[in-house]
Amino acid sequence: MELVFCDEALAIVVPIAAYWVYSGMYMALGRSMDQYRLHPRDEERSKNLVPKRDVVKGVLLQQLLQAAVAATIFTLRGKSTGTAAGDALQRATWAMSLTVALQIAVGMAVLDGWQYVWHRYMHLNKFLYRHVHSWHHRLVVPYAFGAQYNHPVEGLLLDTVGGALAFLASGMSPRVSIFFFTLCTVKGVDDHCGLWLPGNVFRLCFWNNTAYHDVHHQLRSSRYNFSQPFFVTWDKVFGTHMPYVVEHRPQGGLHVRPMEALS
Repeated sequence: MELVFCDEALAIVVPIAAYWVYSGMYMALGRSMDQYRLHPRDEERSKNLVPKRDVVKGVLLQQLLQAAVAATIFTLRGKSTGTAAGDALQRATWAMSLTVALQIAVGMAVLDGWQYVWHRYMHLNKFLYRHVHSWHHRLVVPYAFGAQYNHPVEGLLLDTVGGALAFLASGMSPRVSIFFFTLCTVKGVDDHCGLWLPGNVFRLCFWNNTAYHDVHHQLRSSRYNFSQPFFVTWDKVFGTHMPYVVEHRPQGGLHVRPMEALS
């Protein structure tokens, strides 16, 4: 009997699974990659304001909300589709490939724009920052599985609603959204992993990467580098772009120094 998975179910489950698998891979590296750490290990313990068990609980809550919203959207849209396990990849025409690429590009642009606006506004609005967005900045020294640690309101507004808008505006199918949302998830984990690894594909393909986002998490530079998760476009357009250099620490490891600090 051929086993068939519903595309809509996979679009919900696969990104969540990818989050824990990919962040788990980073955490499993342990001290073997300390020479590529952007912060000393002791700073993770001394500067962060929330224990890791609370981070795990917060992430799981956000993912539960995301799953519920996604299931609701897929249900309202109807037309469930299935993917057979073990099927050979279907030959895609150039036109179909171009359509999918365009849908993903539109999804990226919509999500980037939505998250920039709300992310920056949450820094400008003192009430929202103090009671909502400051949750995420409790992680002064980010680590992989803390990528989605947010206040539930922020998680719902930025990630869940932003993702839903990207999905609807792009017109992508549930099958395409499996790839898109998994890419978003893995990219977010990588941006918070705290490691500047040579050959990292996200570091090579995106200016918005681990070091770029680390600048934003630094207390002195949190008013810069709001763009996420893919491009730096809106930071450059609205004057919130902060370049940086990655330097070697005398004690070992690396350090991200905002260019402002060099002037």
